[in-house]
Amino acid sequence: MKLSREVHQTFPSAMGEPLDLAGLTILQKIFLTTDGTLTKLLEVCLSEPMQLVKLSEKIISLEADLLPLEVEAGHSVIDRKILLQGEKSRHNWLYATSIIVPDRLTEPLRTELMSSTQTLGNLWLIYKLETFKEQVALIREPAAELAGYFQISRTDSLLSRVYRVFSNRTPIMLITEKFPESYFV
Repeated sequence: MKLSREVHQTFPSAMGEPLDLAGLTILQKIFLTTDGTLTKLLEVCLSEPMQLVKLSEKIISLEADLLPLEVEAGHSVIDRKILLQGEKSRHNWLYATSIIVPDRLTEPLRTELMSSTQTLGNLWLIYKLETFKEQVALIREPAAELAGYFQISRTDSLLSRVYRVFSNRTPIMLITEKFPESYFV
């Protein structure tokens, strides 16, 4: 299976422009720079539980080396796309893509990842996975095909953060999280 265009955009730079934090609201800055998971932050700020909506999740074979995860062409990875949505409002607050190296996870974690609608942060807690997150990029880009998820114009901007997740000093995931610039102002 061919690696999606979005996966290639994820690192080292996504489509769009590097993001300067000046001019953003304090909440936007927090969401973009935290080294924690956004689910709990969103729940606290919005006073609403979040739920994960899986858009797609499949195992693919890389057609090219993916240096940020230190994997070569032909290696199998999980390509996952999700929304974080208000449980009551059904409002989409965040779109995320994750490239995950499944053979670097325990079997129980791999199985639950593929079969449940748990967020990655919840799974890390359940399986007591020690993680370190390295910020790679902050980006501003047009919403384009993601606009429909947020009921905004294709030309409206999304703010994104890209980061690598390590466990045992080994990169296990590459995550990109996006939300409309009009949110949290």
